[in-house]
Amino acid sequence: MSRRFDYLGDVEVLVAVVEHGSLTAGALALATTPSVLSRAIARLETRLGTQLLRRTTRRIGLTDAGRIYVEQARAAFTLIDEAERTIQGREGMLTGRVRLSVPTTYGHYRLPRLLQGFVLRHPQVQVELNITNRNVDLVAEGFDLAIRQGALPDSGLVARRLEDASLCLVASHEYLLRAGTPHSLDELQGHVCLPFLLPSTGRIASWSFRRDEEDVEWLPASAISVSDDMLGVVYLAEQGMGICQSYEFIVRERIERGALVELLLPLGGRTRPFSLIYAPHRRLSAAARTMIDELTARSSGGPA
Repeated sequence: MSRRFDYLGDVEVLVAVVEHGSLTAGALALATTPSVLSRAIARLETRLGTQLLRRTTRRIGLTDAGRIYVEQARAAFTLIDEAERTIQGREGMLTGRVRLSVPTTYGHYRLPRLLQGFVLRHPQVQVELNITNRNVDLVAEGFDLAIRQGALPDSGLVARRLEDASLCLVASHEYLLRAGTPHSLDELQGHVCLPFLLPSTGRIASWSFRRDEEDVEWLPASAISVSDDMLGVVYLAEQGMGICQSYEFIVRERIERGALVELLLPLGGRTRPFSLIYAPHRRLSAAARTMIDELTARSSGGPA
């Protein structure tokens, strides 16, 4: 039996484009591209056998059929929202599915602690977790939420800060015995550094320090570099292959058991943010909204 309403995502796109006045503005709100939205609307028009939008170079307008369809679609989505709130209120039961994409660093070392309470409290919610360092397209790929690291561009997404994660510089005892211990950025220049290539640009990620009350961005150079998975630089450093900068929550246990040594402590103190993001005008399920509230509450020191 085929699904009757597998095209509702296209209807959501149409409503968002109408509400924002153009494909470009709608794409910004939904964190995707105008071409993705254009294809979704074309599919919907083909399905209905009529034109819904009048497209011009500057704005879009609704045909008579489009106006009627959008009005009734909005009413239908309102009924769905009310139904979810009603069901959610019955005996505290929460159901549904949440698709969440996270980078490997957070997915392996931070998210399990944050997610554990949600899963235990809401066992009927299906959580689909995608662990990758690729920035997924939330709308086009059907994700409700994503966690991103670092400063976020002005993409139109809503961002809820999870934490500011401390950075530290580390190397193994084996490497330091062989190459010596650097005590300044000038001395660091002569060492084997293990840079990470940013997935979004393919460029080397700078290392962040704080010297004389000023933030310093330092670009490591080496014959060895790692792409796609930031955890790779930590594994290489642990095997004595060089020096890397990583998040403190990744290397703390390795430092405590003596596998790695923290370096240049006077230049420490820098952090990078991790944020939970979602498209502001996409109709999130009750389960997704609850996950947003619970993950941000737990990361900020709220109850487990």
